[in-house]
Amino acid sequence: MFKKIILIALIGFLSISCGNEKKEEAGSEGKDTSAEEVKPVDPKTDKGVGPITQISLGDIDPALVAQGEELFKNKCTACHKITKKFVGPALKGVTQRRSPEWIMNMALNPEGMVADDPIAKKLLVEYNGAPMANQNLTEQEARALLEYFRTKN
Repeated sequence: MFKKIILIALIGFLSISCGNEKKEEAGSEGKDTSAEEVKPVDPKTDKGVGPITQISLGDIDPALVAQGEELFKNKCTACHKITKKFVGPALKGVTQRRSPEWIMNMALNPEGMVADDPIAKKLLVEYNGAPMANQNLTEQEARALLEYFRTKN
């Protein structure tokens, strides 16, 4: 009986100690620091995280569209559909919602985007923590996908 009382007292003490330690780590105000503060970004101008920092778009290039459509069919349709949510978001109108640089960086650097881009982080949560698979695309292939997406508005 005495051993049970000692054990219960020890567990209670440890629980209280751990709870106080978390508050001290958060600061004297007892703030919860587990949620990262995210600065608001404009999804149409955010360029994301990756090698693409600037891209100029001209007229739609039919050859790139064809290449992008083929890439989309071969590498993306397991998770994405054009007009409906699936494992990942629907891609119809993506060029109206995101900057060209962001789209290409997401295709080229999905791990870096999910780690460091606020929009990609939010999408990861929205889509049940299913990260986009890295398809090891070249910049030319990512550009072709972007061109294909430009025709899907």
